[in-house]
Amino acid sequence: MSAAEDRAETIRLIRDSAAAVAPPRGNLKRIRALRFHTPGFDPAVWRQICELGWPALHLPESEGGSGLGMVEFCGLIEALGAGLLPEPLIGGAMAARVLSSAHRTALLSGTAVILPAWQERPHSLDPAGETTLENGRISGTKRFVPMAAGADAFVISAREGLALVQATAPGLRLATEPTQDGGHFGTLHLDHAPAEPIPGRMAEAIEEGSLAIAAYLLGVMERAFALTLDYLKTRQQFGKPIGSFQVLQHRAADLQIQVALSRASIESAAAIWDAGGPLPLRRAAVSRAKARAAEAAMLVTRQAIQLHGGIGYTDEYDAGLYLRKAMVLASLHGGADLHRARFAALAPEQDEE
Repeated sequence: MSAAEDRAETIRLIRDSAAAVAPPRGNLKRIRALRFHTPGFDPAVWRQICELGWPALHLPESEGGSGLGMVEFCGLIEALGAGLLPEPLIGGAMAARVLSSAHRTALLSGTAVILPAWQERPHSLDPAGETTLENGRISGTKRFVPMAAGADAFVISAREGLALVQATAPGLRLATEPTQDGGHFGTLHLDHAPAEPIPGRMAEAIEEGSLAIAAYLLGVMERAFALTLDYLKTRQQFGKPIGSFQVLQHRAADLQIQVALSRASIESAAAIWDAGGPLPLRRAAVSRAKARAAEAAMLVTRQAIQLHGGIGYTDEYDAGLYLRKAMVLASLHGGADLHRARFAALAPEQDEE
């Protein structure tokens, strides 16, 4: 078996393992039950995720990981996106990327949920912002932390570096806002909260998190499209399946192209990231993938609702859950406009023919 075939088989096995937690075509009863409840995910499932080694999938073996790459991690996240997994795996993996060994052990064992808090403003990928870290105390505001109410601690970025802050630390106040998908974003208000400085930088973790979100969106749009195709094949009108009508076939074909282009962009970006090389080129690949996934996921899920007709607008029907998830994730870690602009600034100029 060649190296490429071996890697493809590894990805297939990883995708299959995801079905134990988030069946891609399974009943979404668990997902519905967790919506709009704190913390928005199941701690028992989080421990199962950690037992499977997923937060450390793309970490080196020397750091307690599996030694795989973003290609494999994105394959896993895509499968979990199809099942609308609410557990904060992407955030946990970002935290594992920068934590010191002792704290990483607590995260990877499932005994602690540690999430990154790095963003201060919308439409920005700046992890430092105005937050300051001095003499073991941290002050500032961090926003858009998914599932923050379920965290035991946060890895917080500041001008001076990174720090670990316990969720119960004096001087930390957490405010939450519900999101369309039934989860929530947290805002951390920090006023001289006790913090443990840790080495490392958040920049690469943000890039990997952005690419993982794109992969999750791929799983979302692919499953929404599959639901739509099934509906077009079974819904009868004028004595025949509505999928036999040419105008609907054309619309479905357009959506399939969007899904395929998103997959190609994400898989290419993951391979470029794993290959190393100049950081600007790797970041450009991430932005290309995130921009395409954000726009395509919104298009595919909105069209899925329209092609279902009236039933698609009901909360009881699963198609709406995928639209709600796309609405939340499309702008997380920067929306399509931000990433298109960054791609234009970072991508190498093409020679004119």
